[in-house]
Amino acid sequence: MAERARPISVAGKVMAILDAFALGDVRLNLSEICRRAGLPLATGHRLVGELVGGGFLERVPDGTYRIGTRLWRIGSQASAVTGLRELALPHMEDLYEATHDNVQLAVLRDLRVLVVERLRGTRSVPVLTQVGATLPLHTTGVGKVLLAYAEPAVREAVLAGELPRHAPRTITDPAELRRSIEQVRRSGYSMTRDEMTLGAASVGAPVRDADGRVVAALSLVSRTRSADLRRLLPPLTTAARALSRDVAAHWRAQPECPSAERKAGA
Repeated sequence: MAERARPISVAGKVMAILDAFALGDVRLNLSEICRRAGLPLATGHRLVGELVGGGFLERVPDGTYRIGTRLWRIGSQASAVTGLRELALPHMEDLYEATHDNVQLAVLRDLRVLVVERLRGTRSVPVLTQVGATLPLHTTGVGKVLLAYAEPAVREAVLAGELPRHAPRTITDPAELRRSIEQVRRSGYSMTRDEMTLGAASVGAPVRDADGRVVAALSLVSRTRSADLRRLLPPLTTAARALSRDVAAHWRAQPECPSAERKAGA
């Protein structure tokens, strides 16, 4: 990752520190935060300490840092997630009771997957996902659904960009990824195995608004060894259709700002 230009104002420095977590990493040490933010270690140490004191960041016992509950509470009020989460939770709870697997709800933001809600049980496969985290589009069940139904400019920006490997079966070839998302459009669902996390498999389905546009994706994440993804499809697609009816009746998405357009014009 290229180091960014150093921010000048105090507000810019604070925003750069918080933006260091935008890639979805759950925990970062101080050196990595400062590297990503383009800040000297002493400056970063002082500002990170103030953010911890204010509850915007939390210091973990191992010395790393993560997003704090105060920042999460503020962010969770964003219009992109509030109404959608409220509509989705009953359907996600029903889906969890039917499968006892991880249930995730996500939207497309800035060429990434933004996780807006998740349910995880004690018997579910461990996943790193947290509410508010961002994930790659090309490695996740929800991501492939969102990518398949995104505007062409968004798809092309992702296909033209870097496709980092996260697990043994991550698709890193643009042509193969294009075929994969075309298959999602034909079938109406996505499937992944060992693409984001070794040992985890997922199946994803689209959530549509009143105009038929895909505004979110719902997924189940299970263990690769025991996952029967075709068995998980009926309850998942039933929940996605039910949520789509509620979304069509009660919620309107904010249009996705095409970061792809900014990159294309750069």
